[in-house]
Amino acid sequence: MGSKRLLDNVPSSPWYSFRNPETGRARRPILFAICVCAALLVAVWLRPDQSLSPAALRALFILVLAVLLWATEVIPAFAVGLLVIALNVALLGRPQGVYAQDANDWEQFVTVFGHPLIWLFFGGFVLAAGMEKCGLDRRLAMTLLQRLGGRYENVLLGVMLATFVLSLCMSGTATAAMMLAVIAPLMRQCDQESNAGKGLLLGIAVASILGGVGSLIAKPPNAIAAGALSALEPPQVITVLQWMALGLPPSLIVAAIVWKLLTRWFPEPDRVFRFESIAATQAAPANRAQYVIVVVTLVSTIGLWLTSSWHGIPTSAVSLLPTVLLTSTGVLTAKDIRGLSYDVLFLMAGGLALGNVVTSTGLSNWIIGQIPMGALPPIMLAFVLSYATTVLANFMSATATANILVPLVITMAAGSEALVVIAVAIGASCGMCLPVASPSNAMVYTTGRLKIGDLIRVGLVVGLLCPLISVTWLWLCLDRVMR
Repeated sequence: MGSKRLLDNVPSSPWYSFRNPETGRARRPILFAICVCAALLVAVWLRPDQSLSPAALRALFILVLAVLLWATEVIPAFAVGLLVIALNVALLGRPQGVYAQDANDWEQFVTVFGHPLIWLFFGGFVLAAGMEKCGLDRRLAMTLLQRLGGRYENVLLGVMLATFVLSLCMSGTATAAMMLAVIAPLMRQCDQESNAGKGLLLGIAVASILGGVGSLIAKPPNAIAAGALSALEPPQVITVLQWMALGLPPSLIVAAIVWKLLTRWFPEPDRVFRFESIAATQAAPANRAQYVIVVVTLVSTIGLWLTSSWHGIPTSAVSLLPTVLLTSTGVLTAKDIRGLSYDVLFLMAGGLALGNVVTSTGLSNWIIGQIPMGALPPIMLAFVLSYATTVLANFMSATATANILVPLVITMAAGSEALVVIAVAIGASCGMCLPVASPSNAMVYTTGRLKIGDLIRVGLVVGLLCPLISVTWLWLCLDRVMR
């Protein structure tokens, strides 16, 4: 079973009834109207507040509406991102109005589609598509599994390690789907209540989430945080290598702890897996030339990303390399490119646009002024906000959570923006207590081998440890890494 078929069956929202063809069609317009009315009521209620400018008041309406639509998923998350951009243009883009002054000022709301981080993610999508097309991702994972041997503890380590590494350069959702296909022969060797089967599934869910924490290109919350920091004056630009230095060590530590806990919570010391079925599927690539092209492209792109501070080529420009090489050599066709996850890019663009308008209208300063946390030292503020984000991310998508919180918290710690914003981005990726907390969780849960209590047990460990270790690590090494 390929990753695309697996992804087709993933419930991506807690509001299942909204997606049900029978019950959801009538509810969506009503719920959408309720969200609009609630946002209008908030704006009308706060209109007499003289500290809110007319532009900030309109930005508040857009923010509240986006929060409600993202939280309820009455419409798809990427559609909310596009709606945010449209409302920015309609409510704030009129010349000589409450915000825009010149006839072309509205263009600032749509230029987010050309933001460097959008192209960085697009390059990551192209690379992942090339790896899947030639089978490189599956070959890497299966080779690693076979070399670690058949003992359950080693197989679990191999599964988590392969998932973690692939999640550094691929979507965690796509990686989890691919790894479920890779271990399918092993899962058939386990009965329905097998501890080994549960451990492997939970290992995939955890590693697909934690791997993305260590990479700027793998998770949208990371890119949203980097984009917000680059918009500061003066800009605080984070390279791919710098993000790895900040996010990779904590995520590796948490992954290692979870692996050890899984071997104790779900022990099967006598379990030895047979790899004959996997070996039979590990045939040579159908097109050896394309396989070599993908390997060379992957190594070259990642190498240029990691060394951008040495050669001076921006990471977003390097992202064009896989697009040019893989399409010009025929590895990827026009159909393959059309099948990429553009909805994620639209969602990110909407989040960037929302962050820009919330900051530029002064709304973020006003909101922060209403929250009595300004007296907290930066590290305590980072802890509080990271844990709060983790809790919220258990009920909303990680990207939507980052889209909402990053623009607000960036003004809460003047002089320590990077610490707080990166802590929030990492916290947005740590929510995994429920099946709906992430697509990876949903995929492993829908196998029918796990109970919600299993996810909560592991999710609590990740949710408690990851913000703690990450913020501590950021506090210790952030200044040194950002120099």
